[in-house]
Amino acid sequence: MLYFSAPSCHVCHALRPKLFDAVTEHFPKMRILSIDTSGEAEIAAAFHVFSIPTVLIFFEGNEHLRQSRYMSVDAMIQTLTRPYALLYA
Repeated sequence: MLYFSAPSCHVCHALRPKLFDAVTEHFPKMRILSIDTSGEAEIAAAFHVFSIPTVLIFFEGNEHLRQSRYMSVDAMIQTLTRPYALLYA
């Protein structure tokens, strides 16, 4: 999981702990990387991220989910449960 955010983004700071805790709890094998777009603009551009917060989820090197701005942690967990279980069951 790639989590794109910036220090000036209040939504990013509110979402981060909820999202990271949920992903860690439900998907223990998933790696989480946090990317500060204010310092890593080239990385954000390479992934076509132009708004924050943005979450990208990859399974086996393929982008499976992209969510930006206002997102539901519960809906994201629900969307990822089946593909994660298929890969790691």
